[in-house]
Amino acid sequence: MKSQSRPLLTLACMFILLLHGCALTHHPVEKAAIGKPCSSAEMERLIDQPGPITLETINSADWSAPLSGLLNLNSPAAVQAGVTDRDEPVHIYAHLLRHPQYGNYLVDTGVSRKVLNDPGKAGLNWIVQKAMHIDKMHINKSTSEILHGTKLSGVFFSHLHLDHIIGMPDIANDVPLYIGASESTHTTFKHMFVQGATDQLFKDKQPFQEWPFQPDSQHRFEGIVDVFGDGSLFAISVSGHTAGSTAYLVRTTHGPVLLAGDTCITRWGWDHTVEPGDFTEDHAHNLQNLKRLKDLVARHPQIEVRLGHQP
Repeated sequence: MKSQSRPLLTLACMFILLLHGCALTHHPVEKAAIGKPCSSAEMERLIDQPGPITLETINSADWSAPLSGLLNLNSPAAVQAGVTDRDEPVHIYAHLLRHPQYGNYLVDTGVSRKVLNDPGKAGLNWIVQKAMHIDKMHINKSTSEILHGTKLSGVFFSHLHLDHIIGMPDIANDVPLYIGASESTHTTFKHMFVQGATDQLFKDKQPFQEWPFQPDSQHRFEGIVDVFGDGSLFAISVSGHTAGSTAYLVRTTHGPVLLAGDTCITRWGWDHTVEPGDFTEDHAHNLQNLKRLKDLVARHPQIEVRLGHQP
């Protein structure tokens, strides 16, 4: 009787696992050692003033992906415009941020040649390689070339989808890593396919540090963190595309820049207020936070917007 029950127990455990999904990665996570929660009013009092940060956005690689993943083709705006699925040219960016007091940081990681030269060694099995269309990635400037000996004080992630973390092999193991709340621990069925690759890319790296978001007292955003405590850089919780998606508002020497991450991937999506498509976990939540970012830019039209994968 025991021998007959074991297969049933195993199947039941597998069914429960499939039903609930799994976390994105087993990588350790802890509270961020930097950053303090603030309100949208505090942030917006400052952002129109030039700040101390220099920011360079680098097109690390050209790529293409199905438009149905990049843009919600079922949205009323896309349906009315007759937008249909196609292969859409996009870019993979890394943003190099230099603070005169606190050091150099990347926002997202670009692409490492090591990953494209040997995807399997980086943990990307053939299913992931096919799903990512990795054969369509063409490097312009690898992560190591972007850094070119620059000592990093940290990496700020907009989220942990593979196209935002495949520069990790070029990043030193002692560099701190910062993510949005629940980004690495939220469970979903899709994570089962990418967990191995994510684990491998972060193997031997520093633990994730989660931003300490608290509810915005003005209710304009889910939460905001003053990253350095000097009002020069703000992390903004914009969950929806992923559980911990984060945008960054940078007060540069030339004025404010919004790094929207994949809250909006395409220029058409921004212009028509349409969230990403199949690559997004929660469409309603993503759209709500996209509208919040657009409202911020409407209140402060001098903000330069840099989207997830298109100019």
